[in-house]
Amino acid sequence: MLKLKKYFLITVLCSLIFSCNQKEKSNSEDLMIVKGSIKGLRKGKLYLQRIKDTMLINLDSTYVDGSPDFRFKTPIKTAEVFYLYLNKDDGDSLNDRILFFGEKGTIEINTLLKTFESSAKISGSKNQELLQKYQSMSRKFNNRNLDLIRDLYVAKAEKKIERVDTLEKKIANLLKRRYLYTINFAAQNPDQNIAPYLVLTQVFDANLILLDSIARKLTDEVRSSKYGIEFLNLLEKRREKERN
Repeated sequence: MLKLKKYFLITVLCSLIFSCNQKEKSNSEDLMIVKGSIKGLRKGKLYLQRIKDTMLINLDSTYVDGSPDFRFKTPIKTAEVFYLYLNKDDGDSLNDRILFFGEKGTIEINTLLKTFESSAKISGSKNQELLQKYQSMSRKFNNRNLDLIRDLYVAKAEKKIERVDTLEKKIANLLKRRYLYTINFAAQNPDQNIAPYLVLTQVFDANLILLDSIARKLTDEVRSSKYGIEFLNLLEKRREKERN
């Protein structure tokens, strides 16, 4: 009888230990740690932010005093965009915000005080790597578009009608190329949350057939994510609008 009680106690104890370990593991898997350093920063308040119901909200904040290092920890369900916002306490009225794609695990952000946003080096997120790749091409589209708009302005001022027509066609064609690039980029990464994110932020008004082609390729995990659900809801609204 004594041996039976002892065995029962050991079994219960092992179950409790296993349960605690599983709970701790589960909790750690549902957390995002954002850490890094802002070279040159001596004093200032740093905020971790995200969009909720179309509003930018503060998730956490920390006051930097002396050391340029920072660290945040926040629960996270699926990969999504966050912001690192710096309110500098140095007499400079300029405030800066870094957009980054966060996900479970550790995200490291290192940057400089003077060029807070442009100097940011971000690691630890596959979606962030893809976002940076997309942004690099997007900047090329933007620069080309600015050049064409400048030339168009000059052509209109000089009343060169044929030149104006040519440039307007080039601008329209560039916009089409940008849309197709974004759609192809999303379609090539159906297992990452950046796919529905790009649709929602860049090409939400694209042809419904093209958007449907992306939706069909999304993995179940992405479809059930924050941006995946929003994307599918958008598609349903577009379909209903066309039916009516």
